[in-house]
Amino acid sequence: MFLQRIGSKGIRLGTLFDRAAARHPANFVVLDHDLDIAPGLGRRATLTELADLVDDFASRLWSVKVRPGDHVVVHKSDGFDISLLACAIARTGAVPVLLSPKLDGATVAELLRRVGRPFLVTDQDKLEHHLPAEVFGLSRTVLLATGEYPGATPFPALAGAPRVPAVSMPVDHPTLITHTSGTTGVPKLAVHTGLSFQARYRPQATVVAAAVRRGEPVAVHVSFVHSRMFTAMPISILQGHPLIVLRDDDPRSVGELFARVPPGFIEAHPNTFLRWEELAGDPRGPLANVKYFSSTFDAIHPRTVNTLLKASRRKGRRFAQAYGQSEVGPIAARTYSLKDGSDFNGRCVGVPFWGMTGVRVVSRNGAPVTRDNPGFIEVRSDGRIVTYLGEHERWHQQVNEGWWRMGDLGYRTRWGCLHLLDREVDEIPGVQSTLEIEDKLFTRLPELVEVIIIAGPDGRAVPVVCTRGDRPLDELAWKSAVVDLPALADPVRWRLEDLPQTATTKIKRLELARLLAADPTP
Repeated sequence: MFLQRIGSKGIRLGTLFDRAAARHPANFVVLDHDLDIAPGLGRRATLTELADLVDDFASRLWSVKVRPGDHVVVHKSDGFDISLLACAIARTGAVPVLLSPKLDGATVAELLRRVGRPFLVTDQDKLEHHLPAEVFGLSRTVLLATGEYPGATPFPALAGAPRVPAVSMPVDHPTLITHTSGTTGVPKLAVHTGLSFQARYRPQATVVAAAVRRGEPVAVHVSFVHSRMFTAMPISILQGHPLIVLRDDDPRSVGELFARVPPGFIEAHPNTFLRWEELAGDPRGPLANVKYFSSTFDAIHPRTVNTLLKASRRKGRRFAQAYGQSEVGPIAARTYSLKDGSDFNGRCVGVPFWGMTGVRVVSRNGAPVTRDNPGFIEVRSDGRIVTYLGEHERWHQQVNEGWWRMGDLGYRTRWGCLHLLDREVDEIPGVQSTLEIEDKLFTRLPELVEVIIIAGPDGRAVPVVCTRGDRPLDELAWKSAVVDLPALADPVRWRLEDLPQTATTKIKRLELARLLAADPTP
C-alpha cells in the first residue's frame, strides 16, 4: 500500500558500491579486521576500491556458471566480506542466502536441503572443523573464500576472470535470503525482494539524514548475515558517511578505534550496547561525539540507554529504539534523552512510522486488550518478506488478512504507543512481563551484565544472572532489588559467554531453559 510513494527501483545490492562511489568517490570504510577474500586491501578502503572488489568477485562467480536466479549460500568465518559477497552474488542476478557463522553443521546441512542444491561459499576451517561431509552432495559447487580443501574451488584460483556487466533483476524478484534467529528451533529462510528492502530503507534513511551531518562517521556492529546490515550499509554510504564496520564488540578494541575515528551515529545490537557501558568511563571519550545511538533486534534496558547518553557530549543527543523483526523490518520507534532518566518505562517501544507501517493488538480472549490482558501484536509493512523458502505454508499461517503476527504480546495506550511485554513462547503464568522485571533488575543492580527470566522446571520464574567480572552476587542487594517484584526463584549465576546466543547476540531463552532443566548447576 505504501510502495507507490517509495519508488519502484528497489534496493539494488549488485550496484550499491558503484552508485555510492559515483556520488562520493573519496568516501571510505574503516574495518576492525582484515577481509578474508582480500587480506591485502587493509583496514581502510575507499568506496571505489570496494566497488571494484564486488565487481571482481561477481566475475569469479560468473566464471563458475553462477547465473541469474541461482541460489548461492554463504557460510564462512565471520567478517564484512560476507556482506560484500552478497553484493557480488546479487550483481550476477543470483540470490545470496546468508547463513550465520554461528550455526552448527547439522543446521547448515538442513538449510542447504531446503534451498535445493545451491552453490556454497565457505572456507577451509568450516569444512575441516564444522561442516559435515554431506554438504558436497547438497551443493552444486563448493567455493572457498580462504584455504584449500579436496573437491572445493578456491576463489584465488578464479582470479583474473573476465569482468561481466551487472545483471538487473525485476524489483519484485528475490534479492536476498536471510534466516530468522532460530530461538525456537531450526531457523526459517526469509525471502526479501528489492521492493521490500526499499520499504525498510526509507524510514531508517530519514532518521540518519536528520540525526547527523553528512560526512560524520557512522559505526555499525550488526551481524553480517542479518537483513539490517543491508539497510544500514546502503544508508551510510549513499548519504556520504564514512562507515566504520565492526566485527568484534570488545570494549578495549572498540574504544581504541572510536577514539581515532569518532562516530556521530552508532547502530548495534542491544547486548553490544550493554557491553559498551564500560566505555562511558573511558578517559579518551570514545563515545563523546555520538549524536545518535540506534538499536533494534531485542529489548534495550533503561540503564544502558542512560549510561551511554551520559557518555556523549553532543547537544541534543538521543537514543533511538526500533521495534521490528527480520520478517518485516522496523515497525515502530521512539527516542530517549537524558531527561527520561534511568528508570523510564522500557516496555514502551514507540509508535508506527506514519504512512509506512501499521500496528494493531488482537485480543486473545475476547476481552479488551490492556496492560493486564495483553494481546497478540500484529503489523503491516511493505517491508514484509514474501515467503519462507521451502515453507510457504508456515509463512502463510502468520498472515491474517494482510496483518503479520509478530509472536509478541503487548498493548497500546490511548496515545497509540505500543508496549511490548513478552514473546508468546516466553510467557510465564503469574508474571505480567519478564522483560519489565529484567529492566528493573538492571537499573537496581549495576553489577549485572545480563539477566534473563525463564520458566524453571517447576514453572517458577528463574532469574539467570551474569555479573561484571564474574564476581559473586551481593545477596543483600539482590533481596532488596526483588522485594516488590513478582515471586522469583533464587538466582542462578552463569558466565556470560556460556549463554546460548543467536547471530544478533539475543539469548536463546528456550534453549537456556532446557539447559537449566538438564543441569541446574551454574
